Amino acid sequence: MRTRPLKVALLGCGVVGSEVARIMTTHADDLAARIGAPVELAGVAVRRPDKVREGIDPALVTTDATALVKRGDIDVVVEVIGGIEPARTLITTAFEHGASVVSANKALLAQDGAALHAAADANGKDLYYEAAVAGAIPLIRPLRESLAGDKVNRVLGIVNGTTNFILDAMDTTGAGYQEALDEATALGYAEADPTADVEGFDAAAKAAILAGIAFHTRVRLDDVHREGMTEVTAADFASAKEMGCTIKLLAICERAADGASVTARVHPAMIPLSHPLASVRGAYNAVFVESEAAGQLMFYGPGAGGAPTASAVLGDLVAVCRNRIGGATGPGESAYAALPVSPMDDVVTRYHISLDVADKPGVLAQVATVFAEHGVSIDTVRQSGKDGEASLVVVTHRASDAALGGTVEALRKLDTVRGVASIMRVEGE
Repeated sequence: MRTRPLKVALLGCGVVGSEVARIMTTHADDLAARIGAPVELAGVAVRRPDKVREGIDPALVTTDATALVKRGDIDVVVEVIGGIEPARTLITTAFEHGASVVSANKALLAQDGAALHAAADANGKDLYYEAAVAGAIPLIRPLRESLAGDKVNRVLGIVNGTTNFILDAMDTTGAGYQEALDEATALGYAEADPTADVEGFDAAAKAAILAGIAFHTRVRLDDVHREGMTEVTAADFASAKEMGCTIKLLAICERAADGASVTARVHPAMIPLSHPLASVRGAYNAVFVESEAAGQLMFYGPGAGGAPTASAVLGDLVAVCRNRIGGATGPGESAYAALPVSPMDDVVTRYHISLDVADKPGVLAQVATVFAEHGVSIDTVRQSGKDGEASLVVVTHRASDAALGGTVEALRKLDTVRGVASIMRVEGE
């Protein structure tokens, strides 16, 4: 074992950063044995220097993150501050001054991953980011290393713990959306402003990262179709149960059947209770990877939290430090396939449509005609009603999103259709 320590700069010391610092200190001997050299926390950049940080030498704390990453003796920079700036500038500056980077910044990687990889390559340094997707679950490395010799066709999963907690509560207790959100907030699963989670922004950033790695294609956040889950109702769950399904907010990355393009999307969807994702409870995450040779693989575990996310950060830190000692770098960006990202209109799946209609003869025939005119085949129909009002639930066979959109637009123009109560995709069958 070499005696000169590898020096680590920590950017951010919140929930995740403080856990990274704690584990580096309490497991220093184990980390040194695994790496082949000791690791030393050389500086911690924070916004509030006066805050007491247990276990961290105050002499290491600084508010000048730029000066910290510019130090010529820093081997690895760990970035856990999040957001776009100053994280982007700090990471590129770290590369330019000789440090490799471990990041948990999903938003930045989804927006500017290609530029960050280019900066790392230009300076011969590593960029690792296992913690950016699904917390402690090993997912990035299996995709870009373990499955490097395989062809991944689909990635399907629950990648946001807050939304899964809310939907699970709605399913198991019958709570409404707001009630379930309030419980998630009280328990600390939801932020004071939950928009990034419940509107799907967080999951969309993760989907962009996963799609890029899985399909060897640059996929940006803007390429990901995104729908939130704030409109999901108790009635939707009741309909799902009648179909033997539940509802999850899913991130779905797919290669087209002809292999010529890919899609990435985030939206609520009904999935059969027989599917393993249906049993993912609380704030847990789970991701299915479907590949040509390996078949179906499932990754499951805590998707957020200080200690779980720090576990992923430390795993990357060990790998990067080993590379440092060996004078090598790990896998960089693989975007050689350069497949086009198709719009949501091209996605083909099944749909569950709930309509409020007039309760009179001929309505079902009118509705069926509209579906037929737009090339959408009906699988099942369920109708109930009284006192001149009725609910009509239609489940389709597989159809394109464009065809379904045209169908719904035409349905809204029928005098006998009083409203389209909900539209939900059916996945995982």
